[in-house]
Amino acid sequence: MPTPPAPAVPAASANDGIAPALIRWFDGAARDLPWRDPAASPWAVLVSEFMLQQTQVDRVLPRYLEWMERWPTPAALAAAEPGEALRAWDRLGYPRRALWLHRAAQQITDEHGGEVPRDVDTLLSLTGIGPYTARAVAAFAFGDRHPVVDTNTRRVLARAVHGRAAAGMPAPQDLHDMEQLLPEGEAAAQSFNAAAMELGAIVCTARAPRCDLCPIAELCEWRGAGYPENAPGKRPRQAKFEGSDRQARGRVMAALRAAHGPIPRDAALAAARGEVAEAPQRDGVRGSREQAERALTTLLADGLVVADDDRIRLP
Repeated sequence: MPTPPAPAVPAASANDGIAPALIRWFDGAARDLPWRDPAASPWAVLVSEFMLQQTQVDRVLPRYLEWMERWPTPAALAAAEPGEALRAWDRLGYPRRALWLHRAAQQITDEHGGEVPRDVDTLLSLTGIGPYTARAVAAFAFGDRHPVVDTNTRRVLARAVHGRAAAGMPAPQDLHDMEQLLPEGEAAAQSFNAAAMELGAIVCTARAPRCDLCPIAELCEWRGAGYPENAPGKRPRQAKFEGSDRQARGRVMAALRAAHGPIPRDAALAAARGEVAEAPQRDGVRGSREQAERALTTLLADGLVVADDDRIRLP
């Protein structure tokens, strides 16, 4: 039988203590991250949100610091070639994010006077920005009061409020839950949004929650119920990377970043098969010609590479 939708957060309950407890904890436990610096610009916050999508903080930090040193404003990035953004993105993964960020920088420069917009609806009009990123930029860059829910926050809400193991991506119900818990003041709301994310990232983790370190352990419904395995559904496992089309695509991108210029189409196909030094297959197995052709075709369709006659280059 399908699990019924979770009830809304009660207006007055033990949940009223969650926000104050998390804010107090965050004041002392927050990681020192450059995009959290009070002096960080809205552009810096926006760049961090693009990079952090499905990517761990320790992988993002070096790329972020290099990126902001090279392109400290939207106008600086907008003036660069899209291929330079892809090259600087390096191995962060999901390289279309680099193209989207470059396009958003052009829109900010051309349509908004080089200033990141504050309004959520205007942010949503920028390339690559969805509901989560728009709210996150408005909340963390400008201090506006908006509920912000990522997968970490969703896990905290599911466990602490609804007493269930988390599963799936953020849903409209999560925004409603977060709105119910969000303090009235803008500064407190911003701190609580960040604190809930931080708790999910470093304490209330998916596989090994550290409940002994949790500042809201006594308020957590899931802990109180004995940690039931009651998630409404499990996220599908991502296909294995080794030998996949994703790996073949990544090899082509690595070869182009290393080349700093166009390469012959045959060289791009060889890279896709793992036959060049820039992107070897770790287990020694080579990809097929068909897979290489498919990888190159999809890279071209996605605009991540460009074909000039029989040569392949970054855009």
